[in-house]
Amino acid sequence: MSGIHYLIPLSMLLYELIVVRHSPELAAFNAIMVLAVIMMIQEPVIAYLEKKPIGPAVKQSFLNIIESLASGARNMVSVALATAAAGIIVGVVALGLGNLISEIIDVLSMGNVFLMLVITAIASLIIGMGLPTTATYIVMASLTAPAIVTIGAMQGFIVPLMSAHLFCFYFGILADDTPPVGLAAYAAAAIAKSPPIATGIQGFMYDIRTAILPFMFIFNSDLILHNVYSWSQGILIFVMTCMGNFAFAAATQGWFVAKNKIWELPLFLCVTFILMRPDQIASWLGMAHEQRYWTYLIGLSIFGLLYLIQRPRIKEVPPAFTQMA
Repeated sequence: MSGIHYLIPLSMLLYELIVVRHSPELAAFNAIMVLAVIMMIQEPVIAYLEKKPIGPAVKQSFLNIIESLASGARNMVSVALATAAAGIIVGVVALGLGNLISEIIDVLSMGNVFLMLVITAIASLIIGMGLPTTATYIVMASLTAPAIVTIGAMQGFIVPLMSAHLFCFYFGILADDTPPVGLAAYAAAAIAKSPPIATGIQGFMYDIRTAILPFMFIFNSDLILHNVYSWSQGILIFVMTCMGNFAFAAATQGWFVAKNKIWELPLFLCVTFILMRPDQIASWLGMAHEQRYWTYLIGLSIFGLLYLIQRPRIKEVPPAFTQMA
């Protein structure tokens, strides 16, 4: 069998969480029950189609479920350890460390929201080094995310809680590819047989192209679909944000459809800002907030113009490809 039937439990999980809106625990339990039923009938169905005895297939189904339970228990050990360690961190934060971190970031940022976000991003990168994904989020949610919400409120800048969590979690995950720890960089270096630090630095340079996205989570809550209730609106935001991120990648990597000229860099950054912050552009143009999406046309026009400018240079071969040849 192709295995596409394993999408049924995943669909069940999404249905429970999004449509029925059950708790995560109940949704996961129901999805696991559906998976267990699939595992029970999978082997007998295969045996029936292949005209083999049903009895051994039923026995194999029970063995598969038992092996799955044992495998799940083994995999939960690392999660349990991370959760236990996170409990200690949460306890320390509750004793006052969380307020201390907020005060430190507030003093260092001197009331500047942009500087506060940069400091928080650096702190998330440092704290997230060497931690697994689950532990990274728990630590970020306990230490740096509340600092963004608290300090932003002190400066009269309201930050949605989801935006703050995604911001910190994003940079916490980037720590896996940030030297000198960079666990993902070490794994990639082992595969590529390259120097770990050099691999981490190169990977971090590639990561820069997405560094603008978490900042936009803070300043443009449309990106996390905050107060967005229309499918068409959500799809429009998604497509335009992808285009804006693409423009930023072209600016930071120095390549679009051809190698960028130095004077094209500001245009790519303008496209990025327009597609990421249509509300700000609309405000500058004196347009109503509800009409902010019309500014996308400006960004797309500049993006199209850049394509037409670079199109005659498409045949140029990158230096890296020349060396490989």
